[in-house]
Formats: sequence, C-alpha cells, structure tokens
Amino acid sequence: MNTKDAVTTTIMNTMNSHSTIDVALGDRSYEIRIGEGLLAEAGAHLAPLLGEHAARRHVTIVTDANVAALHLDTLTRALDAAKITHRAIVLDPGEHTKDFTHLAKLLDDWLDLGIERRSMIVALGGGVVGDLTGFAAAIALRGIDFVQMPTTLLSQVDSSVGGKTGINTRHGKNLVGAFYQPRLVLADIDVLDTLPPRELRAGYAEVVKYGIIRDPGFFAWLEKHGPALIAGDHAARTEAVAISCQAKADVVSADEREQGERALLNLGHTFGHAMEAESGFSDRLLHGESVAIGMVLALQLSERIGLCPAGRAARLIAHLDAVGLPSSPAGYGYTVPALLAHMQHDKKVEGGKLTFILASDIGKGVIARDIATDDVAALLAKALA
Repeated sequence: MNTKDAVTTTIMNTMNSHSTIDVALGDRSYEIRIGEGLLAEAGAHLAPLLGEHAARRHVTIVTDANVAALHLDTLTRALDAAKITHRAIVLDPGEHTKDFTHLAKLLDDWLDLGIERRSMIVALGGGVVGDLTGFAAAIALRGIDFVQMPTTLLSQVDSSVGGKTGINTRHGKNLVGAFYQPRLVLADIDVLDTLPPRELRAGYAEVVKYGIIRDPGFFAWLEKHGPALIAGDHAARTEAVAISCQAKADVVSADEREQGERALLNLGHTFGHAMEAESGFSDRLLHGESVAIGMVLALQLSERIGLCPAGRAARLIAHLDAVGLPSSPAGYGYTVPALLAHMQHDKKVEGGKLTFILASDIGKGVIARDIATDDVAALLAKALA
C-alpha cells in the first residue's frame, strides 16, 4: 500500500468511529463529527480539507490560555502526524476577549503571519474563541476557511454549529457579527472531562433548550439521564450532544439567517443576555446559567399570558435544580428597569417591540412578538423579589 492509500485508509477508519451529522446548506454544507478521541485524530480529519498541495497543508490555531494548557499539545501532535504544519495564537480567556480590541489584534496577527485566502484557521476552544475566530475569518481577506473544534459542552451543542459569529459591544451581547459557516466541526467528548463542573452545567442549559423548544421526548430523557451526564457518563454525553446538534442542524438548514424558525433557538436568551449585560459579561453569571434562568422566565411568562398550561415552569425548575443550575434571577442585584433597558438593545427587537421565544408546552416553542412590556415588568418584579 502506498503512502497516499495508507492515509486514505486511516481517514476512513477514523470517520467510521464517530457520529456524523450533516448541516445541509448547498455549497456551504459541512459535517459535525461527534465522538471520543477526535482531537487526537484531528490531522486525519483536516487533511482532506487541505488537499495535497504543500503550501495548503498548514493551519493557524486560535485558542485561549486555559485551553492551550489542556489540549493544544494533543492537537499539534495530531497535525504533526498528518504532516500538517501549524502555528498557534493564544488569547486571554474570558468573555472580555470577545470585543473590538481583541478582534483587531487577532486580524493584525493573522496578517502579520501572512495569511492568504486559501489559508485554514482552527478555532480550538469554547464559545468565545469560536465566535471571535469565526467573525475574524468572515472578514479577513473577505473570507477564509475555518474549522470549529469546540472544547466546552455549550460550544459543542450550540455556538460551534450554525455559523453565527460575532463580538460583544457596550450595547449588548453579539450585536456585531456575521453568519459564516465553518468547513467542519469536531466535537470531542473526551475534552468535556477537563471542564470545571460549573462550566459543564452551564453548557447543559443549552442542551435542555432543545427539549423545551421542539422535543418533549428528549426533555423527558434528560430528566432521567441528565444527572448522570453531569456526573461524567460519556454515553449520555455523546447521545445528548448528537441529539442537540441534529436539532440545530435541522433548524439551520431550514433557516440559516434566522428569518423564521431559527429564532426558536433563542429561548431564554432575551432575558439571559439582559442579565449577562447587567453583570458586565463577567463570571458572576455564565452564559449558560443566564440561559437557564431565562428559560424559566420564558415559561413563567408563557403561563402568565395563558399561552402555556400551568406547571411547566415548575417542571423545568425541578430539572435545573436536579443538575445544579440556577433557576431564579433573585440575588444578583438586578432591577426591573435595568433589565428592560438591556432588552431594548436585543437583536430581536423589531419596530421597537420586544420579541420573545416562549412555549405553548414542553417541546413546543413559539415566537411571540406582541408581548406587553407591563407583563414582562410584572414578571421580573415578582422573580426579583
């Protein structure tokens, strides 16, 4: 067997050992590959995207200091094994990195390194690294290829899939960005073992979201298996990531630019982003924690206006409590006027009116554009009391 045939065989064997989900977007379609050990096999997965030309067999890795200490060596060894040269840019960790200052520096660093339109960027990290890197890739040289290698549960099931990229501004979260799809997503279940428990739980909130908006059976499955997933069960984690990614892929394939159904993926985010902004995008409230609280508020609002039967919010609260996620905005120092002010800067505001993602039941998300501000204010006042 010659070298080329050996490489092809290695790649095919690798691709048979994981789950693959297609994101169908015509000539911008790509795969999400989910399984254990994918980071250590990353070179085999990237090689077909890079081709045979020596100048193309090079990648620039963007990561943060925390992820680099845990996973960069594994990735670079995998690239070396596939004869792919590489260099790495290591960012400061944290949500504060997702801003104009760091975007400009990242772009300058790439240009200093001599990137070309046929260059390949690898985003190795959580949502901050993926969002920032993806947006930079979208605008550098009017668009260069990038690959998502998400290292948090939240990024594996949400931010790495679907092509939403962006940064935060003083006006709010993700208000500057672009829809720009990756060439590939590699979701290695093994890396979740290195997550701090709080970050793992925060990512789990986005998993719960898919059950609330479209799959009551999945929500029931999570009620049964969620605690084991949090405790470290790899089979449960793999199943949850695969179901979540399939759900998001289906939505994105039907509505890439969020003109309709994709807005349902924002369940809990209008409330959540307001709380994050009021917290200064700090570790005081992680994104997934804000989404968990926001989902509870969304179901409580749904019940308040008669859209949803009573008891659904209580069921969600019971599950969040069981896995250690917060379910109330009380105790964070928020005020009703401050949260409402942040909501007015939400991306989903239309004609000055707030758009909420609510639910008519577990598994039945609804886009609501006619919610009275008085109802929202009263709900928040009660929740913050």
